[in-house]
Amino acid sequence: MGNDGIPGRDTRKAGQARLLARFARDRRGSTAMEFALLAIPFALLVFAILESCISFAGQEVMANITDDVARQLRTGQIRSANINDTTLKQLICNQLQIVVAANCPGLAVDLREYATFADAAQAGFKIQDGDIVLTQGTGTTNFTVAPGAAESKNMLRVFYRWPVMTDFLAKSMANLKNGNTLHFASVTWQNEPFDN
Repeated sequence: MGNDGIPGRDTRKAGQARLLARFARDRRGSTAMEFALLAIPFALLVFAILESCISFAGQEVMANITDDVARQLRTGQIRSANINDTTLKQLICNQLQIVVAANCPGLAVDLREYATFADAAQAGFKIQDGDIVLTQGTGTTNFTVAPGAAESKNMLRVFYRWPVMTDFLAKSMANLKNGNTLHFASVTWQNEPFDN
């Protein structure tokens, strides 16, 4: 009988203490526990690195395509009479589909002629309420495709609403609606003196 008058209570407490001590000394499952504790942060880190790398690669591919299309416009390979919003988007999308969904659902383009390079430098854009808003000096404007003739000054701006794949990165990477982030490329040039 124990000190409190309950038979076997001291024996039970001693048995529980021995069981607890034996459990604390047992190291057979420690590797599994350590792996379980480290696997989740490691997986999050790997996904963050992959997401960032794929997004960066997509941005670089789009910048190269923009340079290539601008060169074709600058040299007269593509004439202003043969280009409109649909054909310009298709020209860019044909090359961009290597890294984006079919038909480039997030693609927007703006191509226009400017009187001077200073006027082209005034063109900008902002993200307002999760949308891309073009600005021209102090006013806003719509996306348009209106390239100039030979020796004119032009600017091509390409925007892509890149989807952020991993949900836990969407809050830090996304700056547009629907969890997208903006990829942007721009080229300003003066056309060569080709025959119009």
